[in-house]
This record gives sequence, C-alpha cells and structure tokens, in this order.
Amino acid sequence: MARIAGVNLPREKRLEVGLTYIYGIGPATARKVCAELGLSPDEKVRDLTDDEIAEASQLHRRATFRWRATFARERSQAIKRLSGDRRLPRIPSPRAACRCNGQRTKTNARTRKGPKKTVGRGRSTEQT
Repeated sequence: MARIAGVNLPREKRLEVGLTYIYGIGPATARKVCAELGLSPDEKVRDLTDDEIAEASQLHRRATFRWRATFARERSQAIKRLSGDRRLPRIPSPRAACRCNGQRTKTNARTRKGPKKTVGRGRSTEQT
C-alpha cells in the first residue's frame, strides 16, 4: 500500500488519480508530480516500487509543491486572520452562521437557516 503525506493511496487507481486523494493536489498538480518523479500518470498505484514511493515522499518533504499540511495551515490562518476583527464585513461571525459578502438574508439562505417555519396568524383576542 502506497502511503504518501499521511494518506493511503488507493491501489487500483491510476497514479494521476491516486495522487488527488492527497489534500491540496488536483489533477494538474498530480500530472506535474508524475512528471517530476519521471513516472507515467497511467501507471497503477499498486505497480509503484518502494523506491518510487520513497521518492514521492521526499518530494513532499522538499516542499516543491504545496501539499496537505501547508494548505491546511494557510487556510486556518486566513480564517483566524479574518475572524479576529469583528468589524470586518467579510466575516461577521462564522460561529453564528451569519451570511456575509452582500447576500440577502430576509429571504433565501435556506441552507443555513433550515426549512421554512410557517407562522400561523394565531387566535383573535377580541371579546364580544
């Protein structure tokens, strides 16, 4: 089983597709990684030798490409940076599930607000 950057790659997939299981690697980056390693993108992951897997792991450690940990760290830092200042209109309150960036909130936003809650008119309080 090939394990690169802490991710087990599926054995039956092509190398190009298997590399996309690593967070931060898409199809284009997977092709670049294959080219840098000198491997065919059409080769199956199960056909990789231990030396080729080790070379791919070293490529990850050399930080030639930004992979898994780098992306996760950058993303969390960006969220912390934007949510640190409450007056920024872009992130009013991520924890409060508020809409931002100019979206309409009176209607729409059903994904965040949940299904519609119909409110009845209620009973009349008039007495005769």
